[in-house]
Amino acid sequence: MSEKEYILIKGHGSVSPLGYTPATVAAAYQSGLPAFQNREFQGVITPVGALPEAAEILLAQLAREKKAYQSLDKSVLMAVYAARLAVAAAGWETEAEVAVNIGSSRGATGLYEQYLEEYLKEGQVSAQTSPVTTLGNISSWVANDLQTNGPVISHSVTCSTTLQAIANGFAWLKSGMATRFLAGGAEAPLTPFTIAQMKAIGIYSLNSRPPFPCRPLNAEKENTFVLGEGAAVFALEKITASALNKKNPTNIILESVGFATEAIPSKTGISKEGLHFQKAIRSALQSAENPAPIDLVILHAPGTVAGDAAEIRALQAVFGRESLPVLTSNKWLVGHSLGASAGLSLEYAVHLLQHQVPLPFPYACFLENKSEINITRILILAAGFGGNAAAVILSAK
Repeated sequence: MSEKEYILIKGHGSVSPLGYTPATVAAAYQSGLPAFQNREFQGVITPVGALPEAAEILLAQLAREKKAYQSLDKSVLMAVYAARLAVAAAGWETEAEVAVNIGSSRGATGLYEQYLEEYLKEGQVSAQTSPVTTLGNISSWVANDLQTNGPVISHSVTCSTTLQAIANGFAWLKSGMATRFLAGGAEAPLTPFTIAQMKAIGIYSLNSRPPFPCRPLNAEKENTFVLGEGAAVFALEKITASALNKKNPTNIILESVGFATEAIPSKTGISKEGLHFQKAIRSALQSAENPAPIDLVILHAPGTVAGDAAEIRALQAVFGRESLPVLTSNKWLVGHSLGASAGLSLEYAVHLLQHQVPLPFPYACFLENKSEINITRILILAAGFGGNAAAVILSAK
């Protein structure tokens, strides 16, 4: 009989409004302070989840390392930076056999808008425009920077993108087609046209006053979506049960993944009952082969009235209205970074499994008296335009 195998998150790295190293991110979660900034777009003060100044300096230093890096989009630079952290944390050597899959919802948004403006003004663009704005640019440059040997994959599945990358890693490792897999997402959408698109949908927060411009599950029943930026990358490996037992006591295991789609009932692809959420959650639970309860759910909940309500209805349908796990979110701290958002949620899950200190969630009144819990299994949710949803279960062993 073959020995049981697990998919292990051996290391991860990120750059986001919360920080740019494991220590700065952990400190930000411990402080529980929202990391929003106000910026002016089309003459209107708008809250955004932007990188801290120290992170911007590090990305500028990265861009100066090589001449070719100076022409890369911010989304690519963030992915390269986060991937370096993940590989270092995993203890992987460069030039190793590693598959790379970094996704993005919008890709090189900043460069797209810059080159389009040049074209409209001058009628032409530089020769590098096409190469540096392709979606595959992100994974390719991560692989190039790390000098990995292995497949390089890119994809875009709107806000489920990072969890889909994690699922790809799960499948490739399970099948034996890869032994090491870098999976993640990167998004740099704080640009005039992208902000305007979100406002046009009617979901953007009208409250630029601190501390909570983004309020998932808010009692006021108003849209409080705030756009953010960031990247998160995870180093995945397959490991046997005997080898797992020799590791440290906080091994983070990727138990299962689940997906679903539903007919698009609205411009944002959300049904009232969150049917895609329901299907994705049930799929992840069934494939996990673990009867232990889910201790905590990290919601997608971007602060939109319809989306947040549909997600809660879906969870009630799966778990029962009176027996929901503890629910939480990090979007009231960082906003919604589209394709990278689930990566930041996954990072939060890892943080909680390692530190066991969930933040009080100021906009979920039904979580009272549930803060004292032992967190060993976490369900992470994501959904996006087009009626797609994804669910991932992590556990500590």
